[in-house]
Amino acid sequence: MFNVRKVTDDLFWVGGNDRRLALFENIHPLYHGVSYNAYVLLDEKTVLFDTADWAVGRQFIENVQHVLNGRPLDYLVINHVEPDHAASIQEILLRWPKVKIITTPKAVILLHQFGYPLSAGQTEEVREGDTRTFGKHTVTFAAAPMVHWPEAMVTFDTTNGVLFSADAFGSFRSLDGKLFADEFDFDGEWLDDARRYYTNIVGKYGPQVQALLKKAADKIGLDNIRYICPLHGPVWRKDIGYIVDKYLHWSSYEPEEKGVMIVYASMYGNTENAAEALASKLADRGILNTRLYDVSSTHVSYLISDLFRYSHLVLASVTYNLGIFPPMHNFLADMKALNLQKRTVALVENGSWAPRSGALMREELEKLKNMNILDDGMTLASSLQEQNLPDLEALADAIAASLAQ
Repeated sequence: MFNVRKVTDDLFWVGGNDRRLALFENIHPLYHGVSYNAYVLLDEKTVLFDTADWAVGRQFIENVQHVLNGRPLDYLVINHVEPDHAASIQEILLRWPKVKIITTPKAVILLHQFGYPLSAGQTEEVREGDTRTFGKHTVTFAAAPMVHWPEAMVTFDTTNGVLFSADAFGSFRSLDGKLFADEFDFDGEWLDDARRYYTNIVGKYGPQVQALLKKAADKIGLDNIRYICPLHGPVWRKDIGYIVDKYLHWSSYEPEEKGVMIVYASMYGNTENAAEALASKLADRGILNTRLYDVSSTHVSYLISDLFRYSHLVLASVTYNLGIFPPMHNFLADMKALNLQKRTVALVENGSWAPRSGALMREELEKLKNMNILDDGMTLASSLQEQNLPDLEALADAIAASLAQ
């Protein structure tokens, strides 16, 4: 049975929601599902913007058929060829073999690599600034390389102000019957999922996102964008400046807010105890915007997400085999892989006979850009003792002073 939503008078959401998928890209946990968005435009010509993951393929096809209502499908615009959006292309080709595919030259290469049976002349390659008219609607295309694949583009409908933004402005989480961001309590329900999606999927490519945002401002004009239709998550039709501002912060690696994220690696609870004690000392100083995480039991996608949120980070790690505790080492590697920068960091190390994790964590952090590593750190010998309290107080004072700047 079809399940569609109307975006504008002649534009329809024809996607689907997947609540069975446990790991997005087989790595990021999904506790609230994910949507795969696609859109059909009914003009003199009919246009499908992207397809969907095969997990929702049956629903997607029924939705497209319902909206077309017997009309042929004239065009398929492919903004992004990643399989969670392109897996149903072959089914579209089987059902509407005369459809013309509009996409980038690099996308055509990837379509062949994925083995889609494209007939000669079936693809129409477009480049930056090209336009196509489907009747009363005229669209223009803008390249979006490495946001977050090299073939990606976005499509802007100059007639009604709809931006088909590919993976930009997307989010984890299923839509649950709703479609528009203003139909949710976005701050309360969605912001964490949107941030976790951006930081882990697109986060490495901040400069490319900045370039795309500048292109949108200069060539389209942000005031001309009335709708943002991403490939995951809700459609934006109100307060578009809100989500654009979030992307400006995330893509420039500027923290959203002042606060302290304490991530600890503890084998038997002693390093955890020190992290808890530090959080209490910060609370004594009126610093309440803090979060504590056990690096061993928290999926790294959540750590990365909050790291993009908060201005300050404390890493507290036991020494393990004369190195950094492996889950903490992995977290540092992910920070580097996702280009994290512009944070203030304090270090706490623990070790029963040769504490070295602090110096080794500093070495890893120094590989990142624009990181401020506080000189005030703390070394523990097995556990937090009375003699460590002055160092604990000094560390809390240094973090508080830094937050006050």
